[in-house]
Formats: sequence, C-alpha cells, structure tokens
Amino acid sequence: MKLLFVVDPLARLKPHKDSSVAMMRTAAARGHAVYACEARQLALRDGIVHAPCAALDIQAGDDWFRIAHVETCRLKDFHAVVMRTDPPVDTDYLLATYLLGVAEAGGATVLNRPSALRDFNEKLAILQFPQFIAPTLVSADAAEIGQFLAEYEDIIVKPLTEMGGAGVFRLRPDDPNRNAILETLTRRGHRVIMAQRYLPAIAAGDKRILLIDGEVVPWALARIPQAGETRGNLAAGGTARAQALGERDRRIAETIAPWAVERGLFLVGLDVIGDCLTEINVTSPTGFQEITAQTGHDVALQFIAAIERHHTRAVHP
Repeated sequence: MKLLFVVDPLARLKPHKDSSVAMMRTAAARGHAVYACEARQLALRDGIVHAPCAALDIQAGDDWFRIAHVETCRLKDFHAVVMRTDPPVDTDYLLATYLLGVAEAGGATVLNRPSALRDFNEKLAILQFPQFIAPTLVSADAAEIGQFLAEYEDIIVKPLTEMGGAGVFRLRPDDPNRNAILETLTRRGHRVIMAQRYLPAIAAGDKRILLIDGEVVPWALARIPQAGETRGNLAAGGTARAQALGERDRRIAETIAPWAVERGLFLVGLDVIGDCLTEINVTSPTGFQEITAQTGHDVALQFIAAIERHHTRAVHP
C-alpha cells in the first residue's frame, strides 16, 4: 500500500516515544510505501486536494528517516491518509480538516474521518456517555464555575482545545489564584471551559485505553503524576506504566468502540481516571511505544494491520 501520514514537522517527532514514528516504521517493515506531509502543505486546485509529499526511507535509531524524494501527490492516490497532526484544534487545524474532507469526497480514505475530527471535541465528546463521567460543567461564567466549586470543593478546570495537560488546573475554594485562573482560561467570560469534580484516583494514574478500528487494545497505559503534580500526562512529567484493562475499563471501551466505528473514528484514545471517562482523544492518540515496550503487544502492528483490513474491505466489500 501507499500511505500518507499528515504529521507535525518530521524533525520534531521523537523516535523513541512518538506513536506516529512507530506507525511509519511498522508500515515500512510490512512493505508499504510511506509518505509524509504537514497539514499546512495541503492545497486544492480544480477540486483536487494535493500536497508536496516526502517519500521516506525509514531507519532504526534516532536518525530514523531519510527523505528519498518529494513529489506533488493527489491525496486520493494513497490507499490511506492518516491524520496525525497534534492539537491545538485551532483555525488552522479546522481548515485542514475541511481540505481533507474535500479529498475524502473525491475518493481519498482519511483516518480519522475529517468530519469526526471537527464534530467530536476531545473534552466534550465524553458527554455522549454520561453513565461513565464524573460531575461535569461546561461554562464561561466564573460565577457558575464558582458555584460548581462550592458544591464539590475540589475540581479540575481545563480548556477544550489543548493537549498534554496544557492549561489544566486543580482548584479548591480557598485557592488565592482562583479568580485569575478562571479569568485566564475563560478569557474573561468569552470562552467556555470544562470543570469536573476532582478524582483522587489520579494518584493511581490517568489510563489511556486505545481503540483501533473498533478493537480494544488489551493493555492500558497508566500515566502516573510525579510528586506534587495533579496531571498524569507524559508531557507534564508523568510516568508511564502499562497495565491490563480492568472490568470497568473494558466496559467503557467496549461501549464506545462501536460508536467510534460508526462515526469514522478509526483510532481513539480514551482517558479514564478510576472508574470515570475523562476524555475521548481523536486527533493524535499516543501510547503505542510505551505499551509495546512494556508488554510485548505490538500496537503499531495492530494499527497497520487494521488499515490493511480496512483497505481490503473497501476493495472487496
């Protein structure tokens, strides 16, 4: 197959931990042609979406890729286009999904589906599954958030468009920075944010559970916060520990899996703290390399094999 990965600049990807690198390495090892471009390079002319695509020679080690050549390619000429651009989901990101949507309408297979990337905000998507979430408020009103804080006494507040724990704060009623934090996050009442009851189970880790084309990866990656930190995100210094799914974890994952497939969400990363679903990540879920290194379960192989099956189904329905 000929695969295109729409990623952040290749030189910024970390070969020892980035899931996109694991995907590309596995694809190359299975004999597929691997290409890459950035979302900003997508263009449209005469109704056809194209981009300057780098054909990659994938290698082991830190010097993990070499650009063999660059050619202008139509997205519909790839067997699959894998959208792996990191948040924030800002105007530039949304415009890229519109171009990817045009490419999809013209015959390209885009994973995850562009419309789903727009429709399902990674924080707000959990509201589709109220049976699994902690008490939650979405509001730009500092007074309303203050009432929520007074009710639950210990809460987490976070923006709706960031990743890696950026902008996440734990608030208690006596926090002297409370007003400043809420003013900053809500842009003085002009942008909605999410507030959730604090979950003490974060001490045992923020569990990342992966869904690949409706299949549940049997291992979760628990991100354990470092001492004195509320956030378990690896980008915020958390420690990664792979663990088997618990009964509640599997129930959450198996409930969401068919919903995700129906909406064109090929790869999903669920975040679960204790018994509560906290996020449904659809932009660029990670954790592949850590799970594989600690358990031997090759997540990237599962992902590429799923793309192969997806292509076979499309050709021979």
